[in-house]
Amino acid sequence: MIRFFRHYVPLNLLLLVLVEALILGGAIYAGVSARFLDGNVIPDDLQPLLPKALTFTVVMLGLMTASGLYDLEWQGGVRALLQRLGLSFMLGLVTMSLLFYFFPPLLFGRGAFLLSFGLALLGILLSRALFIRWARAGAFKARALVIGTGSRAAHIEALLAKRGQAGNVQVIGYLPMGGSHHFVNADRILDTQESLPELAARLQISEIILAVRDRRSGGLPVPDLLTCKLRGIRVLELSSFFERENGHLQLDSMNASWMILAEGFHQGMLRDTIKRLFDLVVSAAMLAVSLPIMVLTALLIKLESPGPVLYRQERVGQGGRNFTILKFRSMCVDAEKDGKPRWAGQNDSRVTLTGRFIRRTRIDELPQVFNVFFGDMSFVGPRPERPYFVQDLTQKIPYYGVRHTVKPGITGWAQVRYAYGATDEDAMHKLQYDLYYVKNHSLFLDLMILFQTAQVVLWGKGVR
Repeated sequence: MIRFFRHYVPLNLLLLVLVEALILGGAIYAGVSARFLDGNVIPDDLQPLLPKALTFTVVMLGLMTASGLYDLEWQGGVRALLQRLGLSFMLGLVTMSLLFYFFPPLLFGRGAFLLSFGLALLGILLSRALFIRWARAGAFKARALVIGTGSRAAHIEALLAKRGQAGNVQVIGYLPMGGSHHFVNADRILDTQESLPELAARLQISEIILAVRDRRSGGLPVPDLLTCKLRGIRVLELSSFFERENGHLQLDSMNASWMILAEGFHQGMLRDTIKRLFDLVVSAAMLAVSLPIMVLTALLIKLESPGPVLYRQERVGQGGRNFTILKFRSMCVDAEKDGKPRWAGQNDSRVTLTGRFIRRTRIDELPQVFNVFFGDMSFVGPRPERPYFVQDLTQKIPYYGVRHTVKPGITGWAQVRYAYGATDEDAMHKLQYDLYYVKNHSLFLDLMILFQTAQVVLWGKGVR
């Protein structure tokens, strides 16, 4: 993996994006050139095509990202892949047509564009076929050696088995470090008298993962680990491994000292200023664009059930300060008539017909753009919870209060990575993603989350 703005990006994903960007941009040049094969003169200067090629590339990469085509953990099969690819290109055709209308300098011959469009689709189909073949062959996977055979090592084995071809690591074997209890299969345990550097060289190991609970007891071969590191082999402790592979901070493998000493968890003035400017500009634009949708939604809510259009509720924000969140009302007025707060559940009977639709499409969250504009929230951040739940979960889950060091968001890393849940266990899993965001947040990660949120809206992930 490559770390990009503190966020881990798989090498195979980066290569796929670069290759497909070249295909998309190259298709514009190829389409224009092919139109002149009937004997007409090819223009000597193709420089004016550069803005057109870049625009087409950016639009299509954005739509393909929003459709989930760069989600390596998605395993929907070839048919679903073709459906999403078809949707992306249909939306791309509409988007480019609108851009041609509103920005005439981007316009070029209709025949050349349609030919370029077809070439781009064929090129992407070919790249996907090759990518799937390479993924099945295990290309780009790091060859790893795990030190330890206990419960932590078993956790690694279970994670990689679950991820299958989507994983970025191939564990070659597990090296025991004393103790008689092994939690991984015996055929996966390496029985060797070689030194660690010799073993790593023979097995062509590119990284070593430390999966032992107590590293201070003298059980680790520190000189050998140093030798391996000096030879270019990555040495990872378990918390860092899970952070990289899962995109979250594993609560049962980390402690306060790791959080203090690890890179990240930094709140800087520059980052806060950039984030606030981004929120102000985008929220102002969204309020202008979404006003007709909000008016129509308000009308539908009013027609279906009596009561207020907006739902106001107290939530916990940055620094533990309470604020009033705005949402379109999606439940009946007496949803909590007993006065007891409760999670929203799957197929909740309190949700109205209009409410079910606006929840699925996330339209119910649109009024929160006002919260963003006035500074109580950000577009991206941990979802704010009610004071009742925060007080309860803070007592049950370690480090729960850390999520309040940044502004809450309309969407967040937990929302695009974890299915909707309404239990304490779900809250713990979502916290692990929230902690990853607090540790590594950047404008790049925010943009990634916004693109993936579009995927959630398009395909209904996490609907409650």
